[in-house]
Amino acid sequence: MRWGQINTWPNAHLSRRIVGPVHRWHVQETGEGPTLLLLHGAGGSTHSYRDLLDDLAKAHHVIALDLPGQGFTQLGARHRCGLDAMAADIAKLCVQEGWKPVAIVGHSAGGAVAFRLGQILPGKPAVIGINAALVSFSGLAGVLFPAMAKILATLPFAATLFSGASDNPERIKALIDSTGSVLNAEGLDLYRRLVADKAHVDGTLLMMAQWSLDRLLRDLEGFDQNILLIAGTNDKTVPYAISKQTASRMKNADLVLMESYGHLAHEEEPAEVANNIIDYVSGLPQPRSSFTASV
Repeated sequence: MRWGQINTWPNAHLSRRIVGPVHRWHVQETGEGPTLLLLHGAGGSTHSYRDLLDDLAKAHHVIALDLPGQGFTQLGARHRCGLDAMAADIAKLCVQEGWKPVAIVGHSAGGAVAFRLGQILPGKPAVIGINAALVSFSGLAGVLFPAMAKILATLPFAATLFSGASDNPERIKALIDSTGSVLNAEGLDLYRRLVADKAHVDGTLLMMAQWSLDRLLRDLEGFDQNILLIAGTNDKTVPYAISKQTASRMKNADLVLMESYGHLAHEEEPAEVANNIIDYVSGLPQPRSSFTASV
Protein backbone atom coordinates (compact mmCIF):
# COMPACT_ATOMS: atom_id res chain seq x y z
CA MET A 1 0.00 0.00 0.00
CA ARG A 2 1.31 3.47 -0.87
CA TRP A 3 2.01 5.70 2.13
CA GLY A 4 -0.09 8.42 0.51
CA GLN A 5 -3.17 6.26 1.22
CA ILE A 6 -2.55 6.10 4.97
CA ASN A 7 -4.95 8.96 5.75
CA THR A 8 -7.88 6.81 4.65
CA TRP A 9 -6.83 3.81 6.77
CA PRO A 10 -8.37 2.94 10.16
CA ASN A 11 -6.67 4.70 13.07
CA ALA A 12 -4.46 6.70 10.69
CA HIS A 13 -3.90 9.29 13.43
CA LEU A 14 -1.93 6.63 15.31
CA SER A 15 0.25 5.68 12.35
CA ARG A 16 3.92 6.41 11.85
CA ARG A 17 6.73 5.00 9.76
CA ILE A 18 9.91 3.59 11.32
CA VAL A 19 13.02 3.09 9.20
CA GLY A 20 14.91 -0.14 9.92
CA PRO A 21 15.87 -2.68 10.90
CA VAL A 22 15.69 -4.23 7.40
CA HIS A 23 12.26 -2.85 6.46
CA ARG A 24 10.36 0.46 6.58
CA TRP A 25 7.75 -0.40 9.17
CA HIS A 26 4.22 0.87 9.56
CA VAL A 27 3.31 1.07 13.23
CA GLN A 28 0.23 2.24 15.12
CA GLU A 29 0.83 3.09 18.78
CA THR A 30 -1.45 4.29 21.55
CA GLY A 31 -2.17 4.08 25.28
CA GLU A 32 -0.12 3.83 28.45
CA GLY A 33 0.77 0.96 30.75
CA PRO A 34 2.27 -2.50 30.15
CA THR A 35 3.05 -2.97 26.46
CA LEU A 36 1.08 -5.26 24.14
CA LEU A 37 2.45 -6.00 20.66
CA LEU A 38 -0.18 -6.95 18.04
CA LEU A 39 0.64 -8.99 14.91
CA HIS A 40 -1.88 -9.59 12.12
CA GLY A 41 -2.28 -12.73 10.01
CA ALA A 42 -1.09 -13.47 6.47
CA GLY A 43 -2.68 -11.07 4.00
CA GLY A 44 -3.92 -8.76 6.74
CA SER A 45 -2.71 -5.51 8.28
CA THR A 46 -3.15 -3.33 11.34
CA HIS A 47 -6.72 -2.74 10.20
CA SER A 48 -7.74 -6.10 11.68
CA TYR A 49 -7.19 -4.61 15.16
CA ARG A 50 -8.98 -1.36 14.34
CA ASP A 51 -11.73 -1.83 16.92
CA LEU A 52 -9.55 -3.44 19.60
CA LEU A 53 -7.05 -0.62 19.95
CA ASP A 54 -9.19 1.78 21.96
CA ASP A 55 -10.37 -0.91 24.38
CA LEU A 56 -6.87 -2.31 24.92
CA ALA A 57 -5.41 1.19 25.29
CA LYS A 58 -7.56 1.79 28.37
CA ALA A 59 -5.14 -0.39 30.33
CA HIS A 60 -2.09 -0.80 28.06
CA HIS A 61 0.49 0.73 25.80
CA VAL A 62 -0.52 -0.91 22.52
CA ILE A 63 1.63 -1.33 19.40
CA ALA A 64 0.26 -2.81 16.17
CA LEU A 65 2.51 -3.25 13.15
CA ASP A 66 2.23 -4.43 9.57
CA LEU A 67 4.32 -7.50 8.75
CA PRO A 68 7.09 -7.11 6.14
CA GLY A 69 5.71 -6.41 2.66
CA GLN A 70 2.11 -6.31 3.87
CA GLY A 71 -0.16 -3.35 4.52
CA PHE A 72 1.99 -0.23 4.69
CA THR A 73 5.29 -1.87 5.73
CA GLN A 74 7.71 -1.54 2.83
CA LEU A 75 9.75 -4.68 2.24
CA GLY A 76 13.51 -4.18 2.58
CA ALA A 77 14.70 -7.71 1.77
CA ARG A 78 12.64 -10.20 -0.22
CA HIS A 79 14.28 -13.21 1.42
CA ARG A 80 13.20 -12.20 4.95
CA CYS A 81 9.48 -13.05 4.81
CA GLY A 82 9.58 -16.46 6.50
CA LEU A 83 8.67 -17.18 10.11
CA ASP A 84 12.13 -17.06 11.67
CA ALA A 85 13.32 -14.03 9.68
CA MET A 86 10.20 -11.99 10.45
CA ALA A 87 10.41 -12.80 14.15
CA ALA A 88 14.10 -11.87 14.23
CA ASP A 89 13.48 -8.57 12.45
CA ILE A 90 10.59 -7.66 14.77
CA ALA A 91 12.78 -8.50 17.78
CA LYS A 92 15.43 -6.12 16.47
CA LEU A 93 12.75 -3.48 15.95
CA CYS A 94 11.70 -3.90 19.59
CA VAL A 95 15.30 -3.34 20.69
CA GLN A 96 15.68 -0.31 18.43
CA GLU A 97 12.49 1.31 19.72
CA GLY A 98 12.86 0.23 23.35
CA TRP A 99 9.64 -1.77 23.36
CA LYS A 100 9.35 -4.35 26.15
CA PRO A 101 6.08 -6.21 25.58
CA VAL A 102 4.56 -8.14 28.45
CA ALA A 103 2.47 -10.01 25.89
CA ILE A 104 2.54 -10.58 22.14
CA VAL A 105 -0.85 -11.00 20.47
CA GLY A 106 -0.95 -12.75 17.10
CA HIS A 107 -3.84 -13.67 14.82
CA SER A 108 -3.68 -16.75 12.56
CA ALA A 109 -0.18 -16.97 11.01
CA GLY A 110 0.68 -13.94 13.14
CA GLY A 111 0.08 -16.26 16.08
CA ALA A 112 2.95 -18.44 14.89
CA VAL A 113 5.15 -15.34 14.59
CA ALA A 114 4.12 -14.39 18.13
CA PHE A 115 5.20 -17.79 19.44
CA ARG A 116 8.56 -17.58 17.68
CA LEU A 117 9.07 -14.00 18.86
CA GLY A 118 8.20 -15.07 22.39
CA GLN A 119 11.09 -17.53 22.24
CA ILE A 120 13.72 -14.92 21.38
CA LEU A 121 12.62 -11.83 23.32
CA PRO A 122 13.88 -11.57 26.92
CA GLY A 123 11.59 -11.49 29.91
CA LYS A 124 9.47 -14.40 28.64
CA PRO A 125 6.56 -12.31 27.34
CA ALA A 126 3.22 -14.07 27.33
CA VAL A 127 1.88 -15.18 23.96
CA ILE A 128 -1.79 -14.73 23.06
CA GLY A 129 -2.97 -16.48 19.91
CA ILE A 130 -6.26 -15.61 18.24
CA ASN A 131 -7.20 -18.57 16.04
CA ALA A 132 -3.47 -19.21 15.87
CA ALA A 133 -2.34 -21.15 12.78
CA LEU A 134 -0.15 -23.69 14.55
CA VAL A 135 -0.49 -26.57 12.15
CA SER A 136 1.37 -27.54 8.99
CA PHE A 137 -0.33 -28.38 5.72
CA SER A 138 -0.92 -32.09 5.37
CA GLY A 139 -0.94 -34.51 2.48
CA LEU A 140 -0.97 -33.12 -1.07
CA ALA A 141 -1.63 -29.58 0.20
CA GLY A 142 1.67 -29.65 2.07
CA VAL A 143 3.47 -30.25 -1.20
CA LEU A 144 1.32 -28.24 -3.58
CA PHE A 145 0.49 -24.97 -1.79
CA PRO A 146 4.01 -23.88 -0.77
CA ALA A 147 5.33 -24.89 -4.20
CA MET A 148 2.61 -22.88 -5.94
CA ALA A 149 3.38 -19.88 -3.74
CA LYS A 150 7.08 -20.12 -4.57
CA ILE A 151 6.32 -20.22 -8.28
CA LEU A 152 3.89 -17.29 -8.09
CA ALA A 153 6.32 -15.25 -5.99
CA THR A 154 9.01 -15.50 -8.67
CA LEU A 155 6.84 -14.93 -11.74
CA PRO A 156 6.89 -11.42 -13.21
CA PHE A 157 3.52 -9.66 -12.85
CA ALA A 158 2.04 -12.54 -10.77
CA ALA A 159 1.03 -10.20 -7.95
CA THR A 160 -0.48 -7.74 -10.43
CA LEU A 161 -2.55 -10.46 -12.10
CA PHE A 162 -3.66 -11.93 -8.79
CA SER A 163 -4.66 -8.60 -7.28
CA GLY A 164 -6.46 -7.47 -10.42
CA ALA A 165 -8.45 -10.70 -10.61
CA SER A 166 -9.34 -10.90 -6.93
CA ASP A 167 -10.49 -7.46 -5.79
CA ASN A 168 -14.10 -7.90 -6.91
CA PRO A 169 -16.32 -7.13 -3.88
CA GLU A 170 -18.38 -10.30 -4.33
CA ARG A 171 -15.25 -12.44 -4.44
CA ILE A 172 -13.93 -10.78 -1.31
CA LYS A 173 -17.22 -11.39 0.49
CA ALA A 174 -17.15 -15.05 -0.55
CA LEU A 175 -13.56 -15.33 0.68
CA ILE A 176 -14.40 -13.83 4.08
CA ASP A 177 -17.57 -15.91 4.36
CA SER A 178 -15.48 -19.04 3.79
CA THR A 179 -13.54 -18.31 7.00
CA GLY A 180 -16.70 -18.63 9.08
CA SER A 181 -16.75 -14.93 9.92
CA VAL A 182 -19.26 -12.24 9.02
CA LEU A 183 -17.92 -8.71 8.49
CA ASN A 184 -19.72 -5.45 7.83
CA ALA A 185 -19.33 -3.45 4.63
CA GLU A 186 -16.38 -1.46 5.99
CA GLY A 187 -14.48 -4.60 6.96
CA LEU A 188 -15.07 -6.19 3.57
CA ASP A 189 -13.94 -3.07 1.73
CA LEU A 190 -10.68 -2.90 3.70
CA TYR A 191 -9.82 -6.43 2.60
CA ARG A 192 -10.80 -5.54 -0.96
CA ARG A 193 -8.36 -2.64 -0.89
CA LEU A 194 -5.58 -4.88 0.40
CA VAL A 195 -6.15 -7.58 -2.18
CA ALA A 196 -6.24 -4.96 -4.94
CA ASP A 197 -2.74 -3.75 -3.98
CA LYS A 198 0.13 -5.38 -5.92
CA ALA A 199 2.81 -4.76 -3.28
CA HIS A 200 0.64 -6.24 -0.51
CA VAL A 201 -0.18 -9.34 -2.57
CA ASP A 202 3.51 -9.73 -3.45
CA GLY A 203 4.47 -9.59 0.24
CA THR A 204 1.80 -12.14 1.14
CA LEU A 205 2.96 -14.53 -1.61
CA LEU A 206 6.54 -14.22 -0.38
CA MET A 207 5.43 -15.03 3.16
CA MET A 208 3.60 -18.13 1.93
CA ALA A 209 6.54 -19.23 -0.19
CA GLN A 210 9.01 -18.98 2.70
CA TRP A 211 6.71 -20.31 5.43
CA SER A 212 7.74 -23.30 7.55
CA LEU A 213 6.41 -24.28 10.97
CA ASP A 214 8.46 -27.44 11.43
CA ARG A 215 10.95 -26.01 13.93
CA LEU A 216 8.30 -24.12 15.89
CA LEU A 217 5.99 -27.13 16.17
CA ARG A 218 8.88 -29.27 17.45
CA ASP A 219 9.57 -26.68 20.14
CA LEU A 220 6.01 -26.16 21.39
CA GLU A 221 6.14 -28.58 24.30
CA GLY A 222 9.24 -26.82 25.61
CA PHE A 223 7.54 -23.42 25.91
CA ASP A 224 7.41 -22.36 29.56
CA GLN A 225 5.95 -18.86 29.26
CA ASN A 226 2.29 -18.07 29.79
CA ILE A 227 0.03 -18.81 26.82
CA LEU A 228 -3.57 -17.84 26.07
CA LEU A 229 -5.30 -19.28 23.03
CA ILE A 230 -8.56 -17.67 21.89
CA ALA A 231 -10.47 -19.67 19.29
CA GLY A 232 -13.74 -19.19 17.45
CA THR A 233 -15.81 -22.35 17.32
CA ASN A 234 -17.02 -21.46 13.80
CA ASP A 235 -13.50 -20.96 12.40
CA LYS A 236 -13.42 -22.69 9.02
CA THR A 237 -9.79 -21.73 8.28
CA VAL A 238 -8.03 -22.96 11.44
CA PRO A 239 -10.47 -25.27 13.28
CA TYR A 240 -10.69 -24.56 16.99
CA ALA A 241 -9.55 -28.14 17.64
CA ILE A 242 -6.04 -26.95 16.71
CA SER A 243 -6.05 -24.52 19.64
CA LYS A 244 -7.42 -27.22 21.96
CA GLN A 245 -4.71 -29.67 20.91
CA THR A 246 -2.01 -27.03 21.26
CA ALA A 247 -3.17 -26.00 24.73
CA SER A 248 -3.12 -29.63 25.88
CA ARG A 249 0.56 -29.96 24.84
CA MET A 250 1.82 -26.92 26.70
CA LYS A 251 2.71 -26.34 30.34
CA ASN A 252 1.06 -22.99 31.00
CA ALA A 253 -1.62 -22.63 28.34
CA ASP A 254 -5.18 -21.43 28.85
CA LEU A 255 -7.94 -21.75 26.25
CA VAL A 256 -10.93 -19.49 25.63
CA LEU A 257 -13.57 -20.56 23.12
CA MET A 258 -15.75 -17.93 21.44
CA GLU A 259 -18.98 -19.64 20.48
CA SER A 260 -20.28 -19.07 16.94
CA TYR A 261 -17.43 -16.79 15.81
CA GLY A 262 -15.12 -17.51 12.90
CA HIS A 263 -11.49 -16.98 11.92
CA LEU A 264 -11.80 -13.20 12.24
CA ALA A 265 -13.37 -13.32 15.69
CA HIS A 266 -11.40 -10.27 16.82
CA GLU A 267 -13.05 -8.24 14.05
CA GLU A 268 -16.51 -9.70 14.67
CA GLU A 269 -16.53 -9.23 18.45
CA PRO A 270 -13.59 -6.96 19.37
CA ALA A 271 -14.90 -6.00 22.81
CA GLU A 272 -15.05 -9.61 24.00
CA VAL A 273 -11.57 -10.34 22.65
CA ALA A 274 -10.20 -7.19 24.28
CA ASN A 275 -11.73 -8.13 27.63
CA ASN A 276 -10.23 -11.61 27.44
CA ILE A 277 -6.79 -10.14 26.70
CA ILE A 278 -6.96 -7.48 29.43
CA ASP A 279 -8.21 -9.96 32.06
CA TYR A 280 -5.49 -12.44 31.18
CA VAL A 281 -2.62 -9.94 31.10
CA SER A 282 -3.69 -8.41 34.42
CA GLY A 283 -2.81 -11.69 36.12
CA LEU A 284 0.66 -12.03 34.61
CA PRO A 285 3.86 -11.58 36.64
CA GLN A 286 5.92 -8.43 36.06
CA PRO A 287 8.44 -8.71 33.19
CA ARG A 288 12.17 -8.97 33.79
CA SER A 289 14.17 -5.76 33.53
CA SER A 290 16.97 -6.89 31.17
CA PHE A 291 16.45 -6.36 27.46
CA THR A 292 18.86 -7.91 24.99
CA ALA A 293 17.12 -9.93 22.29
CA SER A 294 18.80 -13.19 21.30
CA VAL A 295 18.17 -13.02 17.54
